[in-house]
Amino acid sequence: MDRRDFIKTAGGAFLLASSGAYAFRVLTAPSAGWMDVDFTPSGRKWGMVIDMNKCREDCTACLQACREENNVAFVNDDRYDIHWIRKARLQYKEESENPGKSVILLCNHCDNPPCAQVCPVQATYKRHDGIVIVDHHRCIGCRYCMIACPYNARYFNMKESEEWPNKDFPKRSHGVAEACNLCAHRLDAGKMPACVEACARQGCGALYVGDLNDHSSEVSRLIAKSAVKRIRPDLGTEPKVYYIGL
Repeated sequence: MDRRDFIKTAGGAFLLASSGAYAFRVLTAPSAGWMDVDFTPSGRKWGMVIDMNKCREDCTACLQACREENNVAFVNDDRYDIHWIRKARLQYKEESENPGKSVILLCNHCDNPPCAQVCPVQATYKRHDGIVIVDHHRCIGCRYCMIACPYNARYFNMKESEEWPNKDFPKRSHGVAEACNLCAHRLDAGKMPACVEACARQGCGALYVGDLNDHSSEVSRLIAKSAVKRIRPDLGTEPKVYYIGL
């Protein structure tokens, strides 16, 4: 093979491989716009407001409701237990003598989700309504998303739980990454996330989920009238979980 034939053959192979890779990305993309960080979804954009002033220190109703609704694996072993929503102690370095404040943590459903940007198979993606989803059938367990998430809000399911409390929702699969999906299946059915309903039943009313694009929604009104904070907004991820009293 002379030099010209070699260039033709190599060039053709390169084009074929490139077109194949491009076709794979297009055909397997769950959403046309999730890869574009400037993509602005039309219509509804779900977000959450957490009023820590109303959250009782000893209450774990939202955590339990999330676990039962989504069949989140829990075997009472720190090596395997997963927490889509959790409470943690937040303490500022300059207040080392202060015992800190308990805060509710979960996936921030970022508008620019780094977890989705690093996923090599697009198992993690952002829906048009802003919810960040993990497709368990597509996830290959590489855990890149866990490394990329600056909020430590993603977990790896090392072991299947024998319990399956909610038969209407899939049982969790081992060997895949997991994170809060804002109870997308409930929102799609016109219901509130399980954690929000559980919090309301306890009489706390600390959790709110609604449409950030609707200025008349409760979450939008709370954000407009309250001194809200987001966790690490300086990273450019545009988190959609807002805190009151943080």
